[in-house]
Amino acid sequence: MTISAQSAQSAQAATLTQAADPAPSGVSPWWRSAVIYQVYIRSFADGDGDGLGDIAGLRAKLGYIAGLGVDAIWINPWYPSPMADAGYDVSDYRDVEPRFGTLQDAEALIREAHDLGLRVLLDIVPNHTSDQHPWFQAALAAGPGSRERDRYLFRAGRADDPALPPNDWLSVFGGPAWTQVTEPDGRLGEWYLHLFAPEQPDVNWNDPDVQADFEATLRFWFDRGVDGFRIDVANSLVKEAGLPDLGGRGYPERAEMVAEDWVEHPHWDRSEVHEIYRTWRRVADAYPEPRVFVAEAWVDSPERLARYVRNGELHTAFNFDFLRAPWDARALRATIDTTLAEHAAVGAPPTWVLSNHDVARHVSRYARPQTAPLRSLDDLIGLPADLETGARRARAAALLMLALPGGAYIYQGEELGLPEVEDLPAEVLADPTWERSGHTQRGRDGCRVPIPWEGDAPPFGFSMKGGDGAGAAPTWLPQPADWGRYTVQALDGDPESVLALYRAALRLRRDHPALGDGTLHWLPAPDGVLAFARDPGFVCVVNLSDNPIPLPDGTVMLASGPLTEGQRLPGDTAIWLGLAQG
Repeated sequence: MTISAQSAQSAQAATLTQAADPAPSGVSPWWRSAVIYQVYIRSFADGDGDGLGDIAGLRAKLGYIAGLGVDAIWINPWYPSPMADAGYDVSDYRDVEPRFGTLQDAEALIREAHDLGLRVLLDIVPNHTSDQHPWFQAALAAGPGSRERDRYLFRAGRADDPALPPNDWLSVFGGPAWTQVTEPDGRLGEWYLHLFAPEQPDVNWNDPDVQADFEATLRFWFDRGVDGFRIDVANSLVKEAGLPDLGGRGYPERAEMVAEDWVEHPHWDRSEVHEIYRTWRRVADAYPEPRVFVAEAWVDSPERLARYVRNGELHTAFNFDFLRAPWDARALRATIDTTLAEHAAVGAPPTWVLSNHDVARHVSRYARPQTAPLRSLDDLIGLPADLETGARRARAAALLMLALPGGAYIYQGEELGLPEVEDLPAEVLADPTWERSGHTQRGRDGCRVPIPWEGDAPPFGFSMKGGDGAGAAPTWLPQPADWGRYTVQALDGDPESVLALYRAALRLRRDHPALGDGTLHWLPAPDGVLAFARDPGFVCVVNLSDNPIPLPDGTVMLASGPLTEGQRLPGDTAIWLGLAQG
């Protein structure tokens, strides 16, 4: 296999480009190339010793994040919440949960992050509130037909049997999507919709109070210096008029369909949701440095995803097709091709991601046979695992992701090589899926275990009370006893560690003019190998096969693992090469 600058230029016919969306100055906006570090605040660092991560812990570790070489942080919800769903049940969108700190602490963190060159994105949850939100409590007290209930989706039971829910919709967490309330006079009455837990009632986006209040929340945090928002379940806000039964309309995570075959679902990815985001974009663009949005939208096709990032709507959207793709050259190539093409059609950059707080960590996903898409821990249970292979593939996947055009997200701990914790005791599981499924689905806690910082035993420096963690409460989810090998302290001085790989890749990505926003050119490669060039003078090769391949021409800048004897690229290994420019 031979790759040269000349062959890269001759591959123009295979070029996939992104339409440019330059800033007025002609400089590409920062978010088109950004690498953003996800902070799952409950599990990042504990500053007060109560076993739960908080703002004080995050402030103490900002230097570590900045030292990785990322451009921004995204913080999972830190708002007041009863924590029925780890903070995604919000009771006040314009304050901070006392267990995490204060509003003043949050403002100080934003300032300190900016001083370190880090932008700050928060999480906003617009599909539902907590059942403890003042609006919902007022709706319960006001009774049927009241103005207060218009802000949510209250309905009478079925006409033929009021004791049954209004329709056949199901909760994402298991069971029906409806809960019947006891009215102020003591009788059983209306039902309210909750696509997630009963403690998370869906709001009614046709109500002007809902629209105005969320816009006020955006401005509240933008005025305090927040640079943008990740939008939770961005595809779920609008429901079909009349709330009809599903009627056989399923919503598979992946559908082999073309755009014209699309049939709208009654509560997922409805076309009306885009008007909400056009309004939000106008709010964001009103600031001297426009604020940005990234959508969490689990949709059926790249074409549907690209609709969220059309001109005048959201800026970016997580590419979950890439996350779900098996470790297979053809599958990854197809996902990359389609993603780039659909995003180019609307002039937006792709946003690549390998793991987050809702999916099993990719070390453990890649450790399994790659015969089908894998997402959750429940997908992995029962499949044979080889964590050494998973770790090797994860290192190569990081170089692949960071070499692709567009932006990327890193989930805290992936730079440490953390695997999924698959054996948490049943009594500590906190994900609502565990209870709602009747203890048949373990849920997402395995990727949310507090990360290790130093030492040889739990809490591995996670709690900083007293400087050494002495007297701190146990972590809210227990850490495996053998996680000492994954601590920042253990990896910090090892030039071959996954932490060193991430730091080197992020430094090169920031410095190399070919990386970030732009184009790629596919290059000829053997079966099981991905090879592409990016101008000027950059080549990425990923060997997903079982056999070593000859090392391409060029200067080695970075490799995800050691080369074999004779300078060959082993299987499950990626390499970045620099090409001489002539």
